[in-house]
Amino acid sequence: MEEQLRFRYEVDGDNFTSAGEASVSVKKKLRQLGFAPEIIRRVSIAMYEGEINMVIHAHGGRADVVVSKDKIEITLDDDGPGIPNVELAMQEGFSTAPDNIRSLGFGAGMGLPNMKRYTDTMKIQTELGKGTKIIMTVNI
Repeated sequence: MEEQLRFRYEVDGDNFTSAGEASVSVKKKLRQLGFAPEIIRRVSIAMYEGEINMVIHAHGGRADVVVSKDKIEITLDDDGPGIPNVELAMQEGFSTAPDNIRSLGFGAGMGLPNMKRYTDTMKIQTELGKGTKIIMTVNI
């Protein structure tokens, strides 16, 4: 692949029906491009977890994916409330999801830990009252 491919998705907040559509779309595109199944799996899991977090906590946002020959970079950007304590939010099982979201099977506190687990790098930029930007990279 000579050039970078760029994809942008709007993540609809408060809509669990469409949550995951961006990660499914990227998964299909990566398959068409011939990426290894393990790379596709890692990107799909990290993206899906990020999408769900944007729906639960930020009322949606944007997902940008840049595919190049040596890496796939995923940027998740929202205008939500921000993350008050990133260190705490990175702990497995920690969740601020409300009970109605948990009753749907979401909000188990594995989103950010799984995003980190399935990527090679993950950077979180967050500001209370302004939003959160997460940049993840999966090396090829």
